[in-house]
Amino acid sequence: MQLVSVRRLLRQKVIIAGMRRTHPRFSGDLMNNIVEFRNVSRIYKVGDHEQKALDRVDLSLQSGRMIVILGPSGAGKSTLLNLLGGLDSPTSGTITVDGQDISKLSGDELARYRASKVGFVFQSYNLIPTLTVRENVALVSEISKDHLDPDKMLSDVGLSDHGRKFPSELSGGEQQRVSIARALAKNPQILLCDEPTGALDYHTSKDILDLIDRVNRKYGNTVLMVTHNEALSAMADRVVRLRDGGIISDERNRERKSVMDIEW
Repeated sequence: MQLVSVRRLLRQKVIIAGMRRTHPRFSGDLMNNIVEFRNVSRIYKVGDHEQKALDRVDLSLQSGRMIVILGPSGAGKSTLLNLLGGLDSPTSGTITVDGQDISKLSGDELARYRASKVGFVFQSYNLIPTLTVRENVALVSEISKDHLDPDKMLSDVGLSDHGRKFPSELSGGEQQRVSIARALAKNPQILLCDEPTGALDYHTSKDILDLIDRVNRKYGNTVLMVTHNEALSAMADRVVRLRDGGIISDERNRERKSVMDIEW
């Protein structure tokens, strides 16, 4: 009986391996999916009219990957990030994160989800001007049980000697680094970046994008980055393009290009 069981197990492994090579749903490791969007729509009411920001979106995302979300203004990119970040809830459909259906959570439950699972990096840095750099990063220790050391995070983003400064004493790029350090200090499974370099110049943008790339590789967070910049698709494991609230393409790169080798 034991020999039969071993043979059966080996046969199952061979079958699954073959399915991964030939079946579209096995492109990547399905067992490692951290995010599942299933038939997700988000409709906003504007006066007497309804505006579909997302329209029946299906999307599965693997843990630890860098995903770039591309599309024109109004395509639904930020709505997708807001739903995944627990800042909004879908009109219909389900969103599962690490096995938890977040689409029907209450306000308090969503707050706990945001505190434990998600880090945010926005175009505007959202730092508290009356707190020092270190205090801005250390704030997350009040909301996240598994938070990381703020001094270590500042060191990782190259600002270990800026902890006592205030945001107004920093450049735009340095403020965005503080924002990234704060997001990382939560020790999140998912890092959401909404146009993180939109307010920065070309060279500073490259530095910030290179930092986000290194963070993903070092800590293994699943990173979703919204951008209008088509060139940045080369830095991703996967590129998802949206238009009019729907996914029009979903591609995987064979290899990720270094940010420093990308020009735009």
